[in-house]
Amino acid sequence: MRIAFMGTPDFAVPALNALHEAGHEIVAVYSQPPRPAGRGKKLAPSPVQRVAEELGIEVRTPVSLKGETEQAAFAALDLDAAIVAAYGLILPQAILDAPKMGCLNIHGSLLPRWRGAAPVQRAILAGDTETGITIMQMEAGLDTGPMLLKAATPINGKTAGELTEELAIAGADLMVQYLASPSHYAAEAQDDALATYAKKIKKQEARLDFSGSAEQVERQIRAYNPQPGAFFEFENNRYKILEAQVSDAKGAPGKALDDHLLIGCGTGAIQPTIIQKAGKPAMDLKSFLNGTKIPIGTVLQ
Repeated sequence: MRIAFMGTPDFAVPALNALHEAGHEIVAVYSQPPRPAGRGKKLAPSPVQRVAEELGIEVRTPVSLKGETEQAAFAALDLDAAIVAAYGLILPQAILDAPKMGCLNIHGSLLPRWRGAAPVQRAILAGDTETGITIMQMEAGLDTGPMLLKAATPINGKTAGELTEELAIAGADLMVQYLASPSHYAAEAQDDALATYAKKIKKQEARLDFSGSAEQVERQIRAYNPQPGAFFEFENNRYKILEAQVSDAKGAPGKALDDHLLIGCGTGAIQPTIIQKAGKPAMDLKSFLNGTKIPIGTVLQ
């Protein structure tokens, strides 16, 4: 098929590679413009742009697709379909309507659950036991379009980073499967009554709330790993907990219960296993405690 690919982060890279390997004619890749990155804040292309350039595909990085000039340039591609994966820009109706098959989205949840920007993190935070990928026909609403193909995967204690990588590969495979024989799959309307919304993650959400149960705190830790990183503060320093185990020990929320940094929660406690001080590498708990002493009874915020 003659397609355009529209995506920006690492999540979208497996789909771009899979579509290229499947022999589709990718005439253009759309990605968000390069952003400042690193200590030098130099402009850096997105992961999708880097891969597309390596594959020799034309890359377009418009700031918006609302203008007539951009819309005309898109229509001139004469596409069979546009494949979208975490692109990050709103697609106006003129863009949605231009390809013969419209725009098809790889969404990281089992729609209609977790429509929106952060479906992986919200599924973990909610304690869902499974999530998955939905291939959907895009329309003007936020992830409201008809569903074309779905595949579920268990969450099983995975971090958001691990789950995102798994779903990215699953989504790539599912999209290639769909495009190989689209007439074999019937579109299914979403039940709006079952919809939940995965709002964008804000950095302040990542401050650990030890007043919740140990299970809830552990879910915070997994949902915000790798970004933005679930954290607490001690002596004006910020510490991210990247991995932790749940304990049935009892103690006041946020209180260091022993000299191994067992931390009390609303019910139960958590035991960090991987921790990271701001500006420092992540390390196992034993190595961390060799250099940082948090006295028993300290209440962490």
